[in-house]
Formats: sequence, structure tokens, C-alpha cells
Amino acid sequence: MIFKRELKAPDKTFFLFGPRGTGKSTWLEENYPEALYVDLLQNKTYLELLRNPEILTQMIEGINPEWVIIDEIQRLPILLNEVHALIFKYKDKIKFALTGSSARKLKRHEANMLAGRAVTRHFYPLTSYELEKDFNIEKVLKYGTLPISVNNEKIEDKIDFLESYIETYLREEIQQEALVRNLLSFNRFLSVSAIMNAQQLNLSNLARETGISRSTVQGYFSILEDTLIGDLLPAFQLRAKVKEVAAAKFYFFDPGVVRALSGQLRSPMSSEEKGFLFETFIYGELKAANHYLSLGREFYYWRTPSGNEVDFICKKGNDIIGIEVKSTTTWKDSYGQGLSTLLEEKKISNGIGVYLGDKKLKMNNITIYPLADFLVELHNSKIL
Repeated sequence: MIFKRELKAPDKTFFLFGPRGTGKSTWLEENYPEALYVDLLQNKTYLELLRNPEILTQMIEGINPEWVIIDEIQRLPILLNEVHALIFKYKDKIKFALTGSSARKLKRHEANMLAGRAVTRHFYPLTSYELEKDFNIEKVLKYGTLPISVNNEKIEDKIDFLESYIETYLREEIQQEALVRNLLSFNRFLSVSAIMNAQQLNLSNLARETGISRSTVQGYFSILEDTLIGDLLPAFQLRAKVKEVAAAKFYFFDPGVVRALSGQLRSPMSSEEKGFLFETFIYGELKAANHYLSLGREFYYWRTPSGNEVDFICKKGNDIIGIEVKSTTTWKDSYGQGLSTLLEEKKISNGIGVYLGDKKLKMNNITIYPLADFLVELHNSKIL
């Protein structure tokens, strides 16, 4: 099944960054069907262009396409010099779509990022809006929303795909690019960090549990961010009347990948695991809607040492929204304690709750949405 994606196709040269398997290539082929396609994952193409990058110019000038797609550009950053020269020579009559599943190699080689001649777009796993009638929260939390996982009807096929996905990621993104010296220690780190997904980071504890130095653990998280497997959610210092924590949280990009990395795919989902996975899913939806709809929000979380917390702080200038997420079918007044604190102190302008119940509620100036209602409002630009 092919899904209609939310991202609008740019009409000028652009970078498209997103994790492997999110559907970037399929989306590009649908939106630019006449484009010249250069796939750097094909060894023959990669080796030819590695030996002589000027072959790219020869290929393009041989057929003069309107669009050229270069897939996985981070594998050969030197090609960006050829791209830049062609853009300058043809005055944007030839446009490029440059995809990448890792920004690390581009940063490391100080790649030519085309001096403002290209916009940047991001691609995410399937959103609830894109899934439409195929959206099922239980399946999403267990197996994620990577297109191949969604399209596999049998549970065993979903599990096989996700297990092979993390093996492929380790082999291709980490081993081939030589991002780490010890792949076994990185694999151990991945398993422990997946278990700690959506929780406040304690690098010293992680180092102790994995038997890896604190500085190495910190470097490994940077690798995960640069290879788009997850990102850090910083703590927000609202200067409320209580002490606030400063440590970040880390969220992997897809619930199914989290469960695969932590070895939980073949186990029942516990209520505690479900809570963290639900947060992960909502964070992914917030990020995707924010980017696809060009809403301009920045995301944080807020917490005090005593445990008073708001899962997501969504900031745009002076407009700050707090969102609390609960994977329960009933909403208790205590769930909104953090939101109430920040509303009373006028640190946020709006407080929102999201839960798995079926009734929209209003409690202590907090609007509590059933999941389905929240997602519709979110993707219609009515939340952020």
C-alpha cells in the first residue's frame, strides 16, 4: 500500500533528511517521476562516482533533466561540489533532490551545503494523518510506523522486518562509515539506551550499566542524533518557583525500532513500557506536524526534582504550550499537576492533556483530548 504523505514537494533544490526506511525514495519517485535517479547505495554507481565525480555532470548534461535525485548523498559528499557548479551554471534550470539518512559524514567532511541555494526538509515515519483508516494505536506502539512494517499484515513479518532493520542499521550506518571502533560496545549501548527511551538521561548510570566510559556514551548519543535514529529533548528552564532539572531526555524515532533494540518485540507490552512508547509516538507526531505544516515550534520538557513534570513544552516566541500524555483510558486530576503549576504561574499560555479515553474534558483550565481528537486537531494546525 502506498500512503499519501504530508510533506509538500518543493519546487527548488532541496536536501531531504530522514532515517532509512521512512519512504523517502518512494515519495521522491511519486513526486518527481521524470527525474534522473542516482542511487549511491548501488555499489557500481557509488564506485564510478567515487573514482570520478565529474561523471555526474556528464550524466546530467547528456539528457538535461529538470530534476536530479541523488539518494544517500552522505555516502559521497564530494558530489555536492559538482551539484553546486551545475546549479550555478544552469541558473536553477536543473534542480536537485538530495536525500540523506545521516548528517554525520556531511558534518565531518565539512561538505558543501550549497551556500543557501537549497532548502532543507525532513521525513518521518508514517503519521496518524497519513495512515488514515489504517491507524491503530496498539499496533503503532508495538511495531511502529515505518511503511514496510505497516504494510506487513502478519505480526511475524513485522517482527522479522524490524529485527533485520536494526541489524542493517548497525552494519550499514555504523560499521561501513566506521563511526565507532567497537561495534559490540555500541550494540550494548543501543540495547540499554532503548530501555531508557523517553526517560531523563543519567550518563553516569548508563556508562556504569554498559561498561563504557561516560564520554564514549555521550559520543554515542551524538551518533544516534546525527544518523537520525533519535534526538535529545532538552529540559526547559521556565524559572518557576520550584527547582528545575537540567538533564535532557532521549527519544528514538519510532516505537517499533525501540522495541526491536530493547529486545521486547516478542514480549507482551507492559503498562510501563506502553507509557514510554505512547510518549515516543506523540513526540513523533508533534515533530512531524510541526515540520510538515511549517509551524515553527521548539520542543522541550519540564520537570522538578520532586517529580512534577510536563511531558512536552512547545514554544514559539512568547507562546508556550504544555502537553501532558497518559496511556490510560481515564484521566485523573493528579495527571495535570505540572500543567496546573505552570498555568498558575503564567509560565505557559495553554495546558493540554492527551489520553486513551473517549471523552473530551476540561479540568483546572486544562483541555484533555481523547487521542483521536488530539491527532485530528494537531494535523489541522489547531494545537500548535
